[in-house]
Amino acid sequence: MTFNLIKAQSRFYIQCLLLCCSIVTSYSVSAAINQHQLGVTHQESNNTLTFRIYSSRATRMAVYLYANATGSHEIDHYALTKNSDDIWSVTLDKARLDGRLQGTVYYGYRAWGPNWPYHPSWQKGSNIGFIKDVDRYGNRFNPNKLLIDPYAKELSHDHLTPQWDSGNIYASGNRFRNLDSALKAPKGIVVAYSHQSTGVKPTGALKDDVIYEVHVRGLTKNDESIPANFRGTYQGAALKAGYLADLGITAVEFLPVQETQNDTNDVVASTEGDNYWGYMTLNYFAPDRRYAADKSPGGPTKEFKSMVKAFHDKGIKVFIDVVYNHTGEGGAWKQGDASTYNLYSWRGLDNPTYYSLTADRQHNWDNTGVGGNYNTLNPIAQNLIIDSLDYWQSEMGVDGFRFDLASVLGNSCEHGCFHFDKTLKNNALNRITDEFTERPALGGQGTDFIAESWAIGGNSYQVGGFPKGWSEWNGKYRDTIRKDQNQMGQESVSLGQLANFFTGSANLYQDDGRAPWNSVNFIVAHDGFTLKDLYSCNEKNNQHLWPLGPSDGGENSNHSWAQGWHNQAQEQRKAARNGFALLMLSAGTPMMTGGDEYLRSLKCNNNPYNLDSSANWLSYRWNTQQHHFNAFAKGMIAFRKGHSALRPAHFYSDKDNNANVMEQLRWFKSDGSVADIGYFNDANNHAIAYRIDSSEFSESTAAIYIAYNGWSDQVEFTLPWPGQGKSWYRVTDTANWNEGANSVNSPGNEEYIGGEYTQYGLAGRAVLVLIAK
Repeated sequence: MTFNLIKAQSRFYIQCLLLCCSIVTSYSVSAAINQHQLGVTHQESNNTLTFRIYSSRATRMAVYLYANATGSHEIDHYALTKNSDDIWSVTLDKARLDGRLQGTVYYGYRAWGPNWPYHPSWQKGSNIGFIKDVDRYGNRFNPNKLLIDPYAKELSHDHLTPQWDSGNIYASGNRFRNLDSALKAPKGIVVAYSHQSTGVKPTGALKDDVIYEVHVRGLTKNDESIPANFRGTYQGAALKAGYLADLGITAVEFLPVQETQNDTNDVVASTEGDNYWGYMTLNYFAPDRRYAADKSPGGPTKEFKSMVKAFHDKGIKVFIDVVYNHTGEGGAWKQGDASTYNLYSWRGLDNPTYYSLTADRQHNWDNTGVGGNYNTLNPIAQNLIIDSLDYWQSEMGVDGFRFDLASVLGNSCEHGCFHFDKTLKNNALNRITDEFTERPALGGQGTDFIAESWAIGGNSYQVGGFPKGWSEWNGKYRDTIRKDQNQMGQESVSLGQLANFFTGSANLYQDDGRAPWNSVNFIVAHDGFTLKDLYSCNEKNNQHLWPLGPSDGGENSNHSWAQGWHNQAQEQRKAARNGFALLMLSAGTPMMTGGDEYLRSLKCNNNPYNLDSSANWLSYRWNTQQHHFNAFAKGMIAFRKGHSALRPAHFYSDKDNNANVMEQLRWFKSDGSVADIGYFNDANNHAIAYRIDSSEFSESTAAIYIAYNGWSDQVEFTLPWPGQGKSWYRVTDTANWNEGANSVNSPGNEEYIGGEYTQYGLAGRAVLVLIAK
């Protein structure tokens, strides 16, 4: 999530009251999955259920049990006892519960504390015992609000539903504090623990991955090849594993799949109130029930695991986008009003533990724009992050994580301030990499950690500033490539800058011991223009009517251009080929966005966070040009995967390391002479080429030659020495003359070009790829 989404969602989520969520909790939770033994556990030896929940500030805690998710009062409730670690617990006879509840056990928590102490005469919907909505320590206890267990493993339904779309019952403040939420609030469900396999985890190195970022619903909701009841679900996504494997994808990165408010998205055919992307998390363990074809208790968990296995069976990793910087509870209803906040879970259990607060403890400290910072420096709040990551990795089979607004994880203070400090050993960033095994550079068992390395304000923009163990979305790579392609004469981009980003962004990652693959390179992502629109839109247009909009927010400066030439559509496709080619040829880890492989368009809507519609779901009905671009994309991905020289584990050297009279990497001017510092730094130069000695990477190919012509007119490139007894052969040329189904030559079918000193006329704004053999 970037600032586009933050700005767009902040107004909606502060006004639209996210409600308390339900919980499906497994019978047994192993120490490997839940290090801190919170949630619900089943003791098989004596058939008991133990409920455990943390609160350091509560003075009373009770679990309420229900026979139904909505519409009925509790069948009983039980007070919990607090131990010296501030963990509240109660153990119940499961057999007796089964008899009374006749099957499914639903539950929720009520909590009392210093601002609302318990009184024996309190009744639901009363204000007996109430002192104030928030005290000077930041406590916001309210027993009228049924609270979610932060360690829930599933949620029964969203807090807002088509039948109940008012969030008033979840709010504090004078108007709402006495409204009891239990009849409508989602409730916990105790379901049997599943030992279901997620298959054999791929062990490939991140440097060898091609990441495909996509929404799990959007991947198949519009796919007629998928059975109708599976479209938009985990099961539907599982059926696309073969498609992604055929494309050449090695890691699928799903937008948030942890529970968020989205059940009301289909109520009306509009964007009003919709939360499509899912960056307002309501629980850090539960897979979103809306994305499951099987919505029965335990169904979403089983279906998600089956999906993971389907991808693993095709050798594809599964990454998920996680949001540990803020929660779906949001912020104040009205700016400056400390009384009225949503109470769904964390805030009603232990507000100062789970959230960073202002110095007076009356409001949330906000570097997210959507309600305030999660308190990532607090060890208890960190425990929840660690246990959640462990659960998704160990139990759900996930191979890696992309962390939304990850700079918040590096906060070095709890309340009254924000300061990113990567050297602080006890912050969440370092604790995550200390307690998990990062995947080795050359592959093996481990986890891939990828940061969106920015947030809002302070020193939160940290591209290149994360500690060792972290890879990053390289926003500087994105912006530089866009500027050079689309804004020549408006933005100054030197060939030296391009060379740095083409070869792994050494200026960002080499000084702290990281490697090229720690740079996750991308041209576009979910929050911005599609690849097609980046080269087809001069500016955003987010005010379309449904199904293309309207969407608010969105960046005004996109470094985009509609390629204003005589044959505009053809030039737009060429520009997209250039961008995609440079992405696949650059050292680092490339990430593409779902639909880029066929040039999908959102007609210049650059912030479709609320667009749960056919326009935002992937389409598999392609015209001829889309088929041609798909063939180009597959060809470039295959070329990257076929050449380890494009996927270096370390930064390139300018030395001849194997005594074959060829440097590992050398830069050339278009005339064939060696490019020097003066050439790189001269802003008037826009043509560059480089040669990689492939033999140093154990390749049969002798060398790879890549030329980029940023000028609008043709440039003659003089080819360098290809190696003793070798000649140059063309893999691809992105020029318009080469557009078609066979624009990338397959291995063995490359076209002969010539040897040293051969002249090659490269069209304006084009990329050339040759190999020596």
